[in-house]
Amino acid sequence: MHKRMTIMLDEDVYDGLYRLVGKRRISQFVSDVLRPHVSDQSLDDGYRAMAADGEREDEAREWLAALANDSIDAAR
Repeated sequence: MHKRMTIMLDEDVYDGLYRLVGKRRISQFVSDVLRPHVSDQSLDDGYRAMAADGEREDEAREWLAALANDSIDAAR
């Protein structure tokens, strides 16, 4: 769903946007730039990237296994 918003930009900023992305693409460009700063999606993307890092995941599994073994030994 899209919401309409009116914002004020300096003329040189608008002219730069117009030259860079084109008149019909300014809204999408602004939305794409702002999304990581205001949306939880960037956090989700970060977690996905971490999960895709196999070496990091292997280290995490080793750490968890060691922690589980330590807690078993501590209970005795």
